[in-house]
Amino acid sequence: MVSDTGVSLNGESLANKNILLAITGGIAAVESVKLSREIRRHGATVQPLMTKEATKVITPLAISWGSGSEVISDWDSSMSQLGTYDAIVVAPATRNSIAKHLNGIMDSPVMMALSAARGNGTPLIFVPSMHSDLFDDPVTGDLLDSLEQEGSHIIVDEESEGKRKQSDPNEIVSRLCHIVNSSLPKRKKIALTLGANSSPIDDIRSIVNRSSGNTGWSISEYLYRMGHDVICIAGNTSATPGFKLPDVRHCASPEEMLNEAKKVSMEESPDVWIFSAAVLDYVPEVIAGKIPSGDTNISISLVPTKKHIPEILTNTEGCISIGFKLESNIGYPELIDKARLQMDRYSLDSVVANRLQDLDDPDAPRCWLVDSNGSTTEIASLQSLCSKIEEYISS
Repeated sequence: MVSDTGVSLNGESLANKNILLAITGGIAAVESVKLSREIRRHGATVQPLMTKEATKVITPLAISWGSGSEVISDWDSSMSQLGTYDAIVVAPATRNSIAKHLNGIMDSPVMMALSAARGNGTPLIFVPSMHSDLFDDPVTGDLLDSLEQEGSHIIVDEESEGKRKQSDPNEIVSRLCHIVNSSLPKRKKIALTLGANSSPIDDIRSIVNRSSGNTGWSISEYLYRMGHDVICIAGNTSATPGFKLPDVRHCASPEEMLNEAKKVSMEESPDVWIFSAAVLDYVPEVIAGKIPSGDTNISISLVPTKKHIPEILTNTEGCISIGFKLESNIGYPELIDKARLQMDRYSLDSVVANRLQDLDDPDAPRCWLVDSNGSTTEIASLQSLCSKIEEYISS
């Protein structure tokens, strides 16, 4: 075994988890080193298991280097493939390996591991990779339907270059984290607003407030990885999520965001609402056509928008609610006072308060979490904020 010690942690959503990575004989087996490393970046131990066909595509030495573990590729007396694992990821999953699994054929350690996992209820995640003509064969569809019917999970990428290529390691590992952690207690359905709003001034121009959406995306990703169901109601953002979140609804204007949030509130009944969007408090009275470029001393009238939080929470009873309060050029005591005023005004359970000037200062606190019990917690980083919110809603 050649161990790679160069993997740095990106999170702890798979901390103390044991993941069996089953690699079958598709050409996408060459992606297994990247996938192994990405699983490890979230705290898991990876045990690689290869079919004989997979060893012809990529060497066990390379897989051992990426996973930090000895590769199982043949039968042995210890039967390590029958150990206790939190999940088994089959990537790539060839059609042949899927068919053998469904029909109970155990002609390799991989097939034995899959059969045992099905018997003891270990989560099974299949990542098919094949040419599109094979994927589009009705037999393949029947096989994938059978996997889903027996409770297995399937991760399929969009068609590209006539193939169904293996999904990006970030996509696979985010789903793996979600599946493994969804069995934890007190998992919630969470709705989260994020990003900025825009509103037209005339047919060409618009007014926009400042928000990259990075904080909202980061919280959403973290909560999804920790097994919660997350609905994102996203305004304008310059930041992008690190993987494809399953339920994102885009809304540019304050009115669109409010209408979509009210719809989510009534139809989905979230257990938690997180209001991290920077909603426009004022919008222009729209001028028809285009304001001529040569005009001077243009006057634009602004009118107030509806306050989103009370409108949304009216339709959701008993949920946990977390607001955000961003201020500029004020002291910390005044910031905390404003957070408490917001919490009292809208009957929020807690408020995340921060100052604009602190966001680019590495020595300043990232924010404070102020809750309705009277406590105020200083939070050093965005990662710590994500962890604290998850701890707060899961307690």
